[in-house]
Amino acid sequence: MIEQGGNLFDRLIVAVGINPEKRYTFPLDARLEMLRESLGGFRNVAVTSFSNYYLIDYARSVKATHILRGIRSESDYEYERIMRNINGDLDSTICSVFLMPPRDIAEVSSSMVKGLVGPKGWQKVVRQYVPAPVYRRLTKG
Repeated sequence: MIEQGGNLFDRLIVAVGINPEKRYTFPLDARLEMLRESLGGFRNVAVTSFSNYYLIDYARSVKATHILRGIRSESDYEYERIMRNINGDLDSTICSVFLMPPRDIAEVSSSMVKGLVGPKGWQKVVRQYVPAPVYRRLTKG
């Protein structure tokens, strides 16, 4: 998704939003570090974070013209369609763009990966679904 976005846009900001109601496996600084390590080869991609903003407000603050979102399933589509409409109500000048992930990772989500960790042999199974920096962190603990 990020590779596709990097090819579509001159500059791509991967912005990690902080949701205080969500339980994360890794603290924010570790997640940002893993993202940066995973994206080291992309010259036009920056990694950052934001909290206590709506995504549309953050996008406006960095002068974004587009918001790039991934759609893996019908339920993702429904959610993203609603968010696109709300974002359009808040700022109609920022366009939402939807991409589908490559087939080999279309079903991958953080909760799916978390569910695979633990049983005997999990390392071999999980390795195919996460970038190398994430895999290294998962196998450390």
